Amino acid sequence: MQPKKTALYNRHVALGAKMVPFAGFIMPVQYSGILDEHLNVRNKVGVFDVSHMGEFEFRGADAEKTLNYLTTNNVAKLEPGGIQYSAMLFDDGGVVDDLLVYRFENHYMTVVNAANLDKDFEWMKSHLKGDVEMKDVSDQTSLLAIQGPDAVSLIKKITNTPLDEIVYYNFQLGKVAGVNAIISRTGYTGEDGFELYVDREDSEQLWDAVFEAGEEYGVKPVGLGARDSLRLEVCFNLYGNDMDQTTNPIEAGLGWIVKSKKLGGFIGKQPVLDAKEKTTRKLVGFILIEKGIARHNSDVYLGDKKVGYVASGGFSPMLEKPIGLAYVDKPHHEIGTMIEIDLRGRRLQAEIVQTPFYKRP
Repeated sequence: MQPKKTALYNRHVALGAKMVPFAGFIMPVQYSGILDEHLNVRNKVGVFDVSHMGEFEFRGADAEKTLNYLTTNNVAKLEPGGIQYSAMLFDDGGVVDDLLVYRFENHYMTVVNAANLDKDFEWMKSHLKGDVEMKDVSDQTSLLAIQGPDAVSLIKKITNTPLDEIVYYNFQLGKVAGVNAIISRTGYTGEDGFELYVDREDSEQLWDAVFEAGEEYGVKPVGLGARDSLRLEVCFNLYGNDMDQTTNPIEAGLGWIVKSKKLGGFIGKQPVLDAKEKTTRKLVGFILIEKGIARHNSDVYLGDKKVGYVASGGFSPMLEKPIGLAYVDKPHHEIGTMIEIDLRGRRLQAEIVQTPFYKRP
């Protein structure tokens, strides 16, 4: 099957982006360079095309009840304009995917990872009950993320929507650059900013307006490479690396989105409750003491004993050090513990540290 192109493909090519296959799409991995793009988001403002993400709409009298059963967080607590970070679990407590749940006046929308789009749609559809209609609107939806200290000032130039009224993890419907948009105060970088959902046909108009308005702030396009390094610095989990069907949300550090006392429960509830008492490992952060980059699935050792594996690894431009996340067996997971990462037969020293690695000043 040929990879898909987002509506902004031609813009990326014109900007000289390095394009790579990713989650069924051809996506920009970098433009000016991962380090440059990363620092621009931390210090100024960057723009991401994340239109590869999946969006599903849910309508009907039983939409809330159904979503509450499918997800670990409490959908019943959402007010119109509210957003939840949540997860979906298999019967055994393994993670199907992590996702966002948006509540509108008369319907809901979920946003899922691009690599899991088809799997998630079929899994959710197979568990629908009662009066609920599910619709995949991914192909007609484009998504831009504008992130960084100057993101709010930039968007204020091209919208009349009162952005200061939109608090973190809330959204409003409005116009941005004359385009109808869902204006969502969310992101995957640890910086302030907004994610803008628009019709595919309006993508280029919005993209061009954002870059024109952002010129005074030094706005730059940002690819998947810096998106990964930004999220790793603030320890936002990545599905497929830091969690999957072999991990549960408790050991992945996501116990805060598991509402075990909510009415009706959720799929995978009992195994997760059991995991709270019996979890034998934990996702921890580490900093490499020696030069090198820890790679996904690299073994973690304490002396001669294998005690875990690397989930995510990379270089932190803000710390100027190699960092990573690893699943480490208890009781070897404590902060300050010295471990070794096996990189192709070479053992590198690392220290388990407090996370997140970086916090916005």
